[in-house]
This record gives sequence, structure tokens and C-alpha cells, in this order.
Amino acid sequence: MSTSHIRNFCIIAHIDHGKSTLADRLLEETNTLAKKDMKAQVLDSMDLERERGITIKSHPIQMTYNHIDKKKYIFNLIDTPGHVDFTYEVSRSLAACEGVLLLVDAAQGVEAQTVSNLYLAIDNDLTIIPVINKVDLKSARIDEVKGQLIELIGCNEDEIISASAKSGLGIQEILNTIIEKIPPPKDRSDKPARAMVFDSLHDNYKGAIPYVRVFDGVIKPGSTAQFFAHNHKYDISEVGHFVLKQVPTKELRAGDVGYLLGSIRDVSHILPGDTITTTDNIASEALPGFKEIKPMVFSGLYPSDADDYDQLRMALEKLKLNDASLLFDPETSEALGFGFRCGFLGLLHMEIIQERLEREFDLALVTTTPNVKYKVELKNGEILDVDTPAKMPPSGNIQTILEPHVSAEIITPKEFIGGIMTLCQNKRGIYKNTNYLTSDKAQIYYDLPLGEIIFDFYDKLKSTTKGYASLDYHLNDYIAGDLKKLDILINNDPVDALSIITHSDDAYHRGVALCSKLKELIPRQMFDVPIQAALGNKVISRSTVKAIKKNVTAKCYGGDITRKRKLWEKQKEGKKRMKSIGKVEIPQEALLAVLQIDSE
Repeated sequence: MSTSHIRNFCIIAHIDHGKSTLADRLLEETNTLAKKDMKAQVLDSMDLERERGITIKSHPIQMTYNHIDKKKYIFNLIDTPGHVDFTYEVSRSLAACEGVLLLVDAAQGVEAQTVSNLYLAIDNDLTIIPVINKVDLKSARIDEVKGQLIELIGCNEDEIISASAKSGLGIQEILNTIIEKIPPPKDRSDKPARAMVFDSLHDNYKGAIPYVRVFDGVIKPGSTAQFFAHNHKYDISEVGHFVLKQVPTKELRAGDVGYLLGSIRDVSHILPGDTITTTDNIASEALPGFKEIKPMVFSGLYPSDADDYDQLRMALEKLKLNDASLLFDPETSEALGFGFRCGFLGLLHMEIIQERLEREFDLALVTTTPNVKYKVELKNGEILDVDTPAKMPPSGNIQTILEPHVSAEIITPKEFIGGIMTLCQNKRGIYKNTNYLTSDKAQIYYDLPLGEIIFDFYDKLKSTTKGYASLDYHLNDYIAGDLKKLDILINNDPVDALSIITHSDDAYHRGVALCSKLKELIPRQMFDVPIQAALGNKVISRSTVKAIKKNVTAKCYGGDITRKRKLWEKQKEGKKRMKSIGKVEIPQEALLAVLQIDSE
């Protein structure tokens, strides 16, 4: 089939604006799935996606559409996540497409991720089809939202499609517009083969399976695939398309989206953004790859059972194949043993990874306090990257600590502007400017320390604005800050898993609150357990978990008091010996207590 009959596109939108529901209607309208196989959010294949009601992974699927012009068209749709933590998934999907459906909720209007994803589409030079979804809601503000879209992308009003993914309104118009507006891929089947890896999956029987968009040439079974990133070669045993399940085909030609099998057992050989060619018609130059991912949040993952370390390592390698934004390196902790220091795009991303490891690989994990990466300038001029408090050098060697700042964009109804500004100032934010999208909807720009917003900022923003505000942010620069390392000592021993880096203004409050919280969570021992918060050698707070006291005089019936005193002294000496060799068991709840401490 000629590439003139192929359309490759994504659906992009803010979270909960109806991407997955629209994908369901498109599958239904094109008869890709039988009615009996249809279910809500059919492309959300993971249990986590269904439970949380969000898309986590991009999902490709091929549809065949019989147009009114009697021609048959092939649609390759990639459904994308909407949450800010999964922006990298969106950027990879866009690289495999020629156009996008920009979906906007008729009741909510343009939100932060709408703007962010639109800019990604513009950067990739894609054709944009604006669609207003949920127009059948009573709260729909169609004319107002049309005005926002016209202002945002500079389109004409008649280019905006009104639709309802739930009822099926406007679906036919969307399909026709895809054919008319989105350009077909260029027919370059006669060129040397080049396919870009945009995603991948690990199968226990088939090995690593790269998902590819073919830009040049033809890839078919029997040929040998060669990767540009490492020059390894694999014999291709199968190629195919995605129709929910992997469906084998004779070949993948220029313009096609599909997968290939080559018994690739080494998962590290599949790199998103890499180019695959074939040895029988080898390409001389790789395709432009993806931008290197920069993690925002770092946390330690440790197996509860030390014997599971190797299993955790293999699980992380397999998971990274399916989630290129996950980074990890081995590390050790005095409190927790051997584990991995992992980099995530945000707290939600961290939660998802932890749950996937526990569910898909049957692992019991201990997670340390999330941290951001700091840059520490030493007095000798050396600059260190510090992504965990344990790596922080002694305070006497430190010249300056630089913390990461983000450029944050908040879209909100104008009546909440005052509350948002107060919240941002409490988080040490620097105000930049305010733009008005409409007479009652504003865009507020702030520079904020990343460490201040990763824990509870989003929740407080939603509370302040009754759920109406939306947030998007990207890493900006590192700025010097008055930061301190706060150590927690339990039974006079520092616990590296509980250490945090905090602003000096918050250090005392956090120290007191953390000691108090840990006192509640650490179980009582046979001896007193002191809990201390310290800045360097200076203890700023202390609490004590009192010992469980055994009644050693229970069997003394009367007699001289000196008899009881001897027993008490003997007990006291025994507790001293026990304390000197005793080990305090710290529960997982105590390690998470840091997250529950309000910094305000």
C-alpha cells in the first residue's frame, strides 16, 4: 500500500481531558475491535492505569478506516499520558508521528499540560488539529474555550472540532480531518533502511522487543538488524503491527509503525531514540535521536530481604526497557544494606515504578526519602553532584550549595491568584509575570526551588484553588541557597536513610517535627532510645523512646527495701550493656516520616 494512505498521529491533552475515551471511540468507529471486545480505556493495559484512571505508558495501535472516497486508510494512533511526570513519554511518541489531535475539555478549558504538550508538537513540526471534547456537559463553555484555542495556536474558529468522546459526537469529523489535514509519511522505501526506536518491551520468551517507526527502506524477516548505538547485529525473525496485540506481517515499509523480534536477550542493547538499519541495505547516517532525559527526583530502592538484590537489579533493567526515563545506579546504606539510587521524573513516577516492581516482579521494597540533585562547590574549587544527603561532604569543606530551580507555569481562575502567590512565596518562589488567557483565566509564572515543590506543592495548589489550577514546570538552572544537611541520630548512631538537605530557615522546625514523629513510629525497646536531630556537630532537637520496664521486684513479698534496690541496680546495669550492643529496628513508616513533615 502506498504511504499516501497512511496517517501517523498522537492524541495530546492535559490529564483527564478524555484522550483514552476518544481513542476508544476511534477504535469503535473504525471497527478495529468488535463490540464484545470493547471496554472503557481499552488501550490502558496496565492494572495501575485502570485503578488510577490515568495513562502511564504510550500505547500504539493500528486502525483501518474505509473513507467515503472509497479508499482504505491506515491510521497509526499513539495514545499518550497527560500527567507532567510522563512528558518524556509524550515527546517520544510525537517523534514517530506527522500530526496530533490537541484535545481540550469544554468545561476546564486550556490547562498547563495543554500548553506544554502543544509546544512539544510545534517543536516536532507536527500538524495540529484542535478538538474541544465533552461539549455535551452542562458546564461546557464552548465559545470561551474556542477563544482560548484561537489565542493559543492562532487557528480559525471553523478549524476547531466540537466533539464528545463519550457519546461519539464529532468522531466522524475527526477521522475525516485526520485524512485531510495530517500529511502522509514520505515514501522512501527505496532508501537504505532506517527505523527509530520510540519504545520497547521485555518478554520472558521473546526477549527485548523494540517498537519502531520506519522512516526509510524496508525491514522484513530474514534480514539482519544493526543498531547504530552499539553496532550489535540481530537476525530478524518477525515484524508486525499493533492491533492491541502484536500481529505479524510480511514487512515494515517507510511510514509504518510496528515492532520487530530478533531474540535480543541483552536489554541494554535497546535504547530509545536509537536507529536500526539492515546489513543488506545499510544506512550511513543515524536518525536524530531524543533529548537525554534529566531526572528530577532521586530516591533509594532497597529490597526488604537482602537476598533479593539480584532480582531487584534484573527487574530494574527490564523495567527500564519499558520506561527509558528511569535511571538507577547501585548504592549501599549502613541502615538498609545494598540497593539502588534511582532517578525519577517526579513523585508520581516514583510511586508508579515502586508499585510496578512490587506487582510485576513480586518484590518487597524499602524506599528512602526522595531528594533532588544539588551541586556542591568545595573550597578547593571542585564541584560535586549530590543526589543523596549521604554524599554531602563535611560542612567545613563546602563553599556553596546550589539547588535546582524550575520555571513553573500555573493556569488558574483569576480569583485564586492571591492564594497562589502566597503559596509560592512560602515556598521561596520568585515571581516572574502574569498573562491573561481570557478575562477570568490567568497564566502565572514563578521560579521555584525544585526541592520545595516535589512533596506537597501540587496538593496545596489544588486545595488553594478548589481543584481548578493546573501546574507545569521544567528545570531551569541551579542557584546558590542557604542549605544545611540535617542528620538524624538514633541511639547515638546517624541513620543515613533519614538524613535530609533543607533550607536553614526550616532546619529547626523540621528537626523538632521529625524527632517527634519518629518517637511515635519507632517501637519501644528494653532500653531508652534517644532520637536526635543535628546540624553538623550541633544537636538542635531531641526526643526519647522510653524503655519497656520489666517488674523485676514482682516476686519480692515484703522484706527490706535494700533487696528491691539491688534488683533495680542490677536491671539498670543490664540495660546499659544491652544499649551498648542493642540494635534498633526502624520500620518503613519511620523512613517515610520525612515526607509527612510540613516545612512551613
